[in-house]
Amino acid sequence: MSIEGKNRIITTQRLLEMKEKGHKIAMITAYDYTSAKIVDKAGIDIILVGDSAANVMAGHETTLPITLEQMIYHAQSVVRAVKNPMVVVDMPFGTYQGNSKYAVSSAIKIMKESEADALKVEGGLEVIESVARIISTGIPVMGHLGLTPQSIHKFGSYTVRAKEESEAQKLIEDAKLLEQTGCFALVLEKIPAALGERVSKELKIPVIGIGAGGGVDGQVLVMHDMLGITQDFSPRFLRRYHNLHDEMLAAFKSYVYDVKSGDFPNEKEQY
Repeated sequence: MSIEGKNRIITTQRLLEMKEKGHKIAMITAYDYTSAKIVDKAGIDIILVGDSAANVMAGHETTLPITLEQMIYHAQSVVRAVKNPMVVVDMPFGTYQGNSKYAVSSAIKIMKESEADALKVEGGLEVIESVARIISTGIPVMGHLGLTPQSIHKFGSYTVRAKEESEAQKLIEDAKLLEQTGCFALVLEKIPAALGERVSKELKIPVIGIGAGGGVDGQVLVMHDMLGITQDFSPRFLRRYHNLHDEMLAAFKSYVYDVKSGDFPNEKEQY
Protein backbone atom coordinates (compact mmCIF):
# COMPACT_ATOMS: atom_id res chain seq x y z
CA MET A 1 0.00 0.00 0.00
CA SER A 2 1.28 3.48 -0.74
CA ILE A 3 2.89 5.62 1.93
CA GLU A 4 0.04 8.09 1.51
CA GLY A 5 -2.55 5.36 1.90
CA LYS A 6 -1.04 4.02 5.10
CA ASN A 7 0.00 7.48 6.31
CA ARG A 8 3.38 6.16 7.42
CA ILE A 9 5.30 8.49 9.71
CA ILE A 10 8.57 6.61 9.34
CA THR A 11 10.04 6.47 5.83
CA THR A 12 13.54 5.95 4.44
CA GLN A 13 13.98 9.73 4.29
CA ARG A 14 12.82 10.11 7.90
CA LEU A 15 15.40 7.53 9.00
CA LEU A 16 18.19 9.45 7.27
CA GLU A 17 17.05 12.63 9.00
CA MET A 18 17.02 10.82 12.36
CA LYS A 19 20.65 9.80 11.87
CA GLU A 20 21.68 13.30 10.81
CA LYS A 21 20.07 14.77 13.94
CA GLY A 22 21.49 12.09 16.24
CA HIS A 23 18.08 10.63 17.09
CA LYS A 24 18.29 6.91 17.92
CA ILE A 25 16.16 4.45 15.96
CA ALA A 26 14.09 1.83 17.81
CA MET A 27 13.35 -1.37 15.92
CA ILE A 28 11.68 -4.60 17.05
CA THR A 29 10.39 -7.78 15.46
CA ALA A 30 6.72 -8.69 15.17
CA TYR A 31 4.97 -11.53 13.35
CA ASP A 32 1.23 -11.20 14.02
CA TYR A 33 -1.57 -8.64 13.97
CA THR A 34 -2.23 -8.43 17.71
CA SER A 35 1.38 -7.93 18.75
CA ALA A 36 2.10 -5.48 15.95
CA LYS A 37 -0.87 -3.34 16.96
CA ILE A 38 0.58 -2.97 20.47
CA VAL A 39 4.06 -2.25 19.10
CA ASP A 40 2.61 0.49 16.90
CA LYS A 41 1.09 2.19 19.94
CA ALA A 42 4.46 2.12 21.72
CA GLY A 43 6.07 4.45 19.20
CA ILE A 44 8.47 2.00 17.52
CA ASP A 45 10.19 3.38 14.42
CA ILE A 46 10.64 0.13 12.49
CA ILE A 47 8.95 -3.26 12.74
CA LEU A 48 11.00 -6.11 11.33
CA VAL A 49 8.99 -9.10 10.18
CA GLY A 50 12.00 -11.28 10.80
CA ASP A 51 12.80 -14.74 9.56
CA SER A 52 13.33 -15.34 13.29
CA ALA A 53 9.67 -16.35 13.04
CA ALA A 54 11.15 -19.71 12.08
CA ASN A 55 12.54 -19.94 15.61
CA VAL A 56 10.06 -18.23 17.90
CA MET A 57 6.85 -18.99 16.01
CA ALA A 58 7.57 -22.37 14.41
CA GLY A 59 10.19 -23.92 16.69
CA HIS A 60 12.96 -24.45 14.14
CA GLU A 61 16.57 -24.41 15.32
CA THR A 62 17.65 -22.06 12.53
CA THR A 63 16.00 -19.45 10.31
CA LEU A 64 16.61 -21.47 7.15
CA PRO A 65 13.36 -23.52 6.91
CA ILE A 66 10.90 -20.64 6.74
CA THR A 67 9.38 -20.20 3.27
CA LEU A 68 8.54 -17.22 1.09
CA GLU A 69 4.82 -17.87 1.53
CA GLN A 70 5.16 -18.06 5.30
CA MET A 71 7.05 -14.76 5.42
CA ILE A 72 4.37 -13.14 3.30
CA TYR A 73 1.67 -14.44 5.67
CA HIS A 74 3.43 -12.95 8.71
CA ALA A 75 4.08 -9.68 6.87
CA GLN A 76 0.43 -9.35 5.82
CA SER A 77 -0.66 -9.80 9.43
CA VAL A 78 1.70 -7.08 10.66
CA VAL A 79 0.96 -4.58 7.89
CA ARG A 80 -2.78 -4.76 8.63
CA ALA A 81 -2.08 -3.70 12.21
CA VAL A 82 0.25 -0.72 11.94
CA LYS A 83 -0.01 2.90 10.84
CA ASN A 84 3.19 4.65 11.87
CA PRO A 85 6.29 2.40 11.83
CA MET A 86 8.09 1.30 8.71
CA VAL A 87 7.52 -2.41 8.10
CA VAL A 88 10.60 -4.27 6.85
CA VAL A 89 10.39 -7.92 5.81
CA ASP A 90 13.24 -10.42 5.80
CA MET A 91 13.75 -12.18 2.50
CA PRO A 92 14.01 -15.85 3.50
CA PHE A 93 16.96 -18.09 2.77
CA GLY A 94 17.11 -19.27 -0.84
CA THR A 95 15.12 -16.41 -2.36
CA TYR A 96 18.00 -14.10 -3.29
CA GLN A 97 21.32 -15.96 -2.94
CA GLY A 98 22.94 -16.98 -6.22
CA ASN A 99 20.11 -16.01 -8.57
CA SER A 100 19.41 -12.31 -8.98
CA LYS A 101 16.51 -12.90 -11.37
CA TYR A 102 14.71 -15.05 -8.81
CA ALA A 103 15.64 -12.49 -6.15
CA VAL A 104 13.75 -9.78 -8.03
CA SER A 105 10.66 -11.93 -8.58
CA SER A 106 10.68 -12.96 -4.91
CA ALA A 107 11.08 -9.36 -3.76
CA ILE A 108 8.22 -8.16 -5.96
CA LYS A 109 6.00 -10.99 -4.72
CA ILE A 110 6.63 -10.05 -1.07
CA MET A 111 5.97 -6.36 -1.68
CA LYS A 112 2.83 -6.87 -3.80
CA GLU A 113 1.22 -9.45 -1.53
CA SER A 114 2.20 -8.04 1.87
CA GLU A 115 2.15 -4.29 1.08
CA ALA A 116 5.19 -3.85 3.32
CA ASP A 117 7.56 -0.89 3.03
CA ALA A 118 10.97 -2.50 2.53
CA LEU A 119 12.95 -5.73 2.52
CA LYS A 120 16.06 -6.94 4.36
CA VAL A 121 18.77 -9.24 3.01
CA GLU A 122 21.87 -10.77 4.60
CA GLY A 123 25.34 -10.52 3.13
CA GLY A 124 27.65 -8.16 1.23
CA LEU A 125 29.59 -8.71 -1.94
CA GLU A 126 28.21 -12.24 -2.29
CA VAL A 127 24.64 -10.97 -2.80
CA ILE A 128 25.31 -7.51 -4.24
CA GLU A 129 23.95 -8.35 -7.70
CA SER A 130 20.62 -9.36 -6.18
CA VAL A 131 20.58 -6.27 -3.97
CA ALA A 132 21.25 -4.00 -6.94
CA ARG A 133 18.55 -5.58 -9.09
CA ILE A 134 15.95 -5.41 -6.31
CA ILE A 135 16.74 -1.74 -5.64
CA SER A 136 16.53 -1.03 -9.37
CA THR A 137 12.84 -1.98 -9.25
CA GLY A 138 12.19 0.74 -6.67
CA ILE A 139 12.07 -1.55 -3.63
CA PRO A 140 13.98 -0.21 -0.59
CA VAL A 141 16.52 -2.68 0.81
CA MET A 142 18.06 -2.87 4.27
CA GLY A 143 21.37 -4.73 4.50
CA HIS A 144 22.55 -7.09 7.25
CA LEU A 145 26.18 -7.90 8.09
CA GLY A 146 28.16 -9.45 10.93
CA LEU A 147 26.51 -12.56 12.27
CA THR A 148 24.12 -13.49 9.47
CA PRO A 149 21.89 -16.34 10.75
CA GLN A 150 21.06 -17.61 7.26
CA SER A 151 24.77 -18.49 6.91
CA ILE A 152 24.94 -20.37 10.21
CA HIS A 153 26.13 -23.59 8.59
CA LYS A 154 29.06 -21.72 7.04
CA PHE A 155 30.00 -20.05 10.32
CA GLY A 156 29.37 -23.14 12.41
CA SER A 157 28.38 -21.17 15.53
CA TYR A 158 26.63 -18.03 16.76
CA THR A 159 29.80 -16.51 18.24
CA VAL A 160 30.81 -12.86 17.81
CA ARG A 161 31.86 -12.05 14.24
CA ALA A 162 34.58 -9.76 12.84
CA LYS A 163 36.94 -9.96 15.81
CA GLU A 164 39.85 -10.62 13.47
CA GLU A 165 41.22 -7.71 11.44
CA SER A 166 40.66 -9.40 8.08
CA GLU A 167 37.00 -10.12 8.76
CA ALA A 168 36.47 -6.66 10.22
CA GLN A 169 37.97 -5.08 7.10
CA LYS A 170 35.71 -7.16 4.85
CA LEU A 171 32.70 -6.09 6.90
CA ILE A 172 33.62 -2.43 6.46
CA GLU A 173 34.08 -2.91 2.72
CA ASP A 174 30.77 -4.77 2.44
CA ALA A 175 28.99 -2.04 4.43
CA LYS A 176 30.28 0.67 2.10
CA LEU A 177 29.39 -1.44 -0.94
CA LEU A 178 25.81 -1.90 0.29
CA GLU A 179 25.50 1.85 0.87
CA GLN A 180 26.92 2.64 -2.59
CA THR A 181 24.50 0.15 -4.16
CA GLY A 182 21.57 1.98 -2.62
CA CYS A 183 20.63 0.30 0.67
CA PHE A 184 18.76 2.74 2.92
CA ALA A 185 19.97 1.22 6.21
CA LEU A 186 22.15 -1.53 7.62
CA VAL A 187 21.82 -4.02 10.48
CA LEU A 188 25.00 -5.15 12.23
CA GLU A 189 24.67 -8.27 14.37
CA LYS A 190 26.97 -9.51 17.12
CA ILE A 191 30.20 -7.69 16.34
CA PRO A 192 32.66 -5.73 18.55
CA ALA A 193 31.21 -2.41 19.72
CA ALA A 194 34.19 -0.42 18.42
CA LEU A 195 33.65 -1.83 14.93
CA GLY A 196 29.94 -1.04 15.04
CA GLU A 197 30.68 2.56 15.99
CA ARG A 198 33.29 2.87 13.24
CA VAL A 199 30.89 1.61 10.57
CA SER A 200 28.17 3.96 11.78
CA LYS A 201 30.52 6.94 11.56
CA GLU A 202 31.78 6.02 8.09
CA LEU A 203 28.33 5.47 6.56
CA LYS A 204 25.72 8.12 5.80
CA ILE A 205 22.86 5.61 6.08
CA PRO A 206 21.54 4.52 9.50
CA VAL A 207 23.25 1.56 11.15
CA ILE A 208 21.07 -0.49 13.51
CA GLY A 209 22.73 -2.89 15.90
CA ILE A 210 21.85 -6.11 17.65
CA GLY A 211 24.83 -6.89 19.82
CA ALA A 212 26.90 -4.20 18.05
CA GLY A 213 27.29 -1.77 20.93
CA GLY A 214 25.81 1.63 21.67
CA GLY A 215 27.75 3.62 19.10
CA VAL A 216 25.41 2.77 16.23
CA ASP A 217 22.31 4.69 15.17
CA GLY A 218 19.66 2.37 16.60
CA GLN A 219 18.90 -1.00 18.14
CA VAL A 220 16.76 -4.02 17.27
CA LEU A 221 15.64 -6.93 19.45
CA VAL A 222 13.44 -9.97 18.90
CA MET A 223 10.11 -9.40 20.65
CA HIS A 224 9.88 -12.85 22.23
CA ASP A 225 13.36 -12.50 23.67
CA MET A 226 13.01 -9.03 25.18
CA LEU A 227 9.60 -9.90 26.68
CA GLY A 228 11.03 -12.99 28.36
CA ILE A 229 8.74 -15.40 26.52
CA THR A 230 11.75 -17.35 25.28
CA GLN A 231 13.95 -18.69 28.06
CA ASP A 232 16.72 -20.65 26.35
CA PHE A 233 18.39 -17.70 24.60
CA SER A 234 20.45 -15.32 26.74
CA PRO A 235 23.21 -13.55 24.80
CA ARG A 236 25.01 -10.64 26.43
CA PHE A 237 23.24 -8.07 24.24
CA LEU A 238 19.73 -9.16 25.27
CA ARG A 239 17.96 -7.04 27.88
CA ARG A 240 14.77 -8.71 29.11
CA TYR A 241 12.15 -6.06 29.76
CA HIS A 242 9.65 -8.52 31.20
CA ASN A 243 9.25 -12.14 32.25
CA LEU A 244 6.12 -13.08 30.35
CA HIS A 245 7.06 -16.75 30.39
CA ASP A 246 6.42 -17.06 34.12
CA GLU A 247 3.34 -14.82 34.04
CA MET A 248 1.78 -16.76 31.18
CA LEU A 249 2.62 -20.10 32.79
CA ALA A 250 0.97 -19.02 36.04
CA ALA A 251 -2.14 -17.85 34.18
CA PHE A 252 -2.43 -21.11 32.23
CA LYS A 253 -2.04 -23.15 35.41
CA SER A 254 -4.74 -21.11 37.13
CA TYR A 255 -7.07 -21.66 34.20
CA VAL A 256 -6.46 -25.42 34.22
CA TYR A 257 -7.12 -25.55 37.97
CA ASP A 258 -10.33 -23.49 37.71
CA VAL A 259 -11.70 -25.64 34.89
CA LYS A 260 -10.92 -28.93 36.58
CA SER A 261 -12.24 -27.78 39.96
CA GLY A 262 -15.48 -26.53 38.41
CA ASP A 263 -14.82 -22.95 39.46
CA PHE A 264 -14.86 -21.73 35.85
CA PRO A 265 -17.30 -20.68 34.59
CA ASN A 266 -19.18 -19.32 37.59
CA GLU A 267 -22.77 -18.06 37.54
CA LYS A 268 -21.75 -14.59 36.33
CA GLU A 269 -19.83 -16.11 33.42
CA GLN A 270 -22.81 -17.96 31.98
CA TYR A 271 -25.86 -17.00 29.90
